[in-house]
Amino acid sequence: MAVFGPVNGTNNAVASSAHLGVHGRVVGSFLSLLTAVAFFSISVWSSGDALVGGAHRLFGLERGTLSYVVAYALFAGLVLAVCVYGFRFMLFVNKIAVTSATVLFLLGAIAFAGDFDASYAGVFTASADAATKSLFWPSFIGAALIVLSNPVSFGAFLGDWSRYIPADTPRRKVVGAAFLSQIATLLPFVFGLATASIIATKAPKYVDPAAPDFVGGLLAISPSWFFLPVCLLALIGGMSTGTTSLYGTGLDFSSVFPKLSRVQATLLVGVLSIAFIFIGRFGLDLVQSISTFATMIITCTTPWMVVMMLGFYTRRGWYDPDALQVFNRRQRGGRYWFAHGWNWRGMTAWWVAAVIGVLFTNIPGQFVGPLGDLANGVDISLPLSLAVAALLFLALLRLFPEPRAAYGPEGARLARTVEAPVPPITGPGAPVDEVSPRARGRGRTMTGWLDLSVPVVTGMPVYPGDPEVTVCPALRALADGVNVLALHLGSQSGTHVDAPYHVDDAWPRLDELPLDRFAGPAVVADVRGCRPGRPSRPPCWPPRSTPSRQHRARCCCS
Repeated sequence: MAVFGPVNGTNNAVASSAHLGVHGRVVGSFLSLLTAVAFFSISVWSSGDALVGGAHRLFGLERGTLSYVVAYALFAGLVLAVCVYGFRFMLFVNKIAVTSATVLFLLGAIAFAGDFDASYAGVFTASADAATKSLFWPSFIGAALIVLSNPVSFGAFLGDWSRYIPADTPRRKVVGAAFLSQIATLLPFVFGLATASIIATKAPKYVDPAAPDFVGGLLAISPSWFFLPVCLLALIGGMSTGTTSLYGTGLDFSSVFPKLSRVQATLLVGVLSIAFIFIGRFGLDLVQSISTFATMIITCTTPWMVVMMLGFYTRRGWYDPDALQVFNRRQRGGRYWFAHGWNWRGMTAWWVAAVIGVLFTNIPGQFVGPLGDLANGVDISLPLSLAVAALLFLALLRLFPEPRAAYGPEGARLARTVEAPVPPITGPGAPVDEVSPRARGRGRTMTGWLDLSVPVVTGMPVYPGDPEVTVCPALRALADGVNVLALHLGSQSGTHVDAPYHVDDAWPRLDELPLDRFAGPAVVADVRGCRPGRPSRPPCWPPRSTPSRQHRARCCCS
């Protein structure tokens, strides 16, 4: 899932337009919302508990409802503030969080090494009765599914980060980096597993199914010298998890709902998450709510990922980035319009596999689907949904071919295609082939002109570290008498001219350059066949297109 970002320069929800349709991309946005709510809730829950537990041990603060309400509200507000502030600050916070958390986990190995018992069997001892022993595999698989929710959750918004990787980066490096980062998450998982077994042995009241409190138990068993590092670890880990899941979802939803700016969309997602965490903590069993929610994320997201990955394979990794942005630009048409903006092949494979996965889910004591007991209590929802999504999607591609235009120059792989006209992209910012009657009536004809500029829209690709682009209504004609847009963008957003001042303070600014520098004859070269990162020289340059002295500009079609 990491390669979609560098290839398309956008997030995975937008990239899914190629396989689920221009409108079908909202499925990816919905899955991102589920992920953000779940993992933001987890971060607030764990870090808030750490705040209350630390204050209780240090200052004797009562562990009452009010204490938890204040702690959750404070931490949630802190995470929201980091996300609202912007990408660069969030990236800075996460770099510090990852490095410091790794050091603290390694330090924890020293703190708990003497108490850890690798032979700990829990309730599944040799003397356990047959009923208890029969729950081992269902419990083990259910726990594995909950753990899998962490790597699977990245499938929905991994493109928010990988889109900043240069497009010519070898895909094996992109996939390798994503794989190694997931391997690195074994460190906190092993830490949690080991300390949970210690808590169950030394402080069993904290793992009571009626009122589990892992963070409180961790604070209770921690050596005095490691107590403050544990508190710090919970806060840092929660900050990293919360900001990672919340930022990208807020940015994506600001493109789904154009009336919302990035800040407003981020706040909305944050408020929904806070409502979930308070309802789950004070109205329901928090752990059960979060665990069930995380399982549903796996069930719904993995079929979507299968459709995306198989689509990438059948398309040979070829995409039309401009056609992917049709929804964000409020346009219609393009290669991925399919049937009124929906690709029913990908949509059908996704929802059928997701429904089957939910029906066969079996997590003892939490959620059992209507068909969850057919496999003797073992949860087979994940392999079943994966298989259904893969087989159904490939079958639909063979039985009901997609338009040839949706595939690249090399054609399809494992799929059939059919020749079909591509509806032109129409709407705001779309190319105009003819002069409008109104302009023709005024005598202002502009025939022969090609608009090469990129429409400025919310969520459009920007250079890493540059301000994100948001475009939202500030005033509306119906309510305010005029239509006015509020713009937030950097000077290098979209199609622009790099002034010499951009790279050196001593060089001229854009307004100091003469206008005739930007007009005159140019040579156009089609370099789409050139290899990335290599000099663009013949034979990439077409005949009679070699630049000469009379040419003021060189335009490359890439």
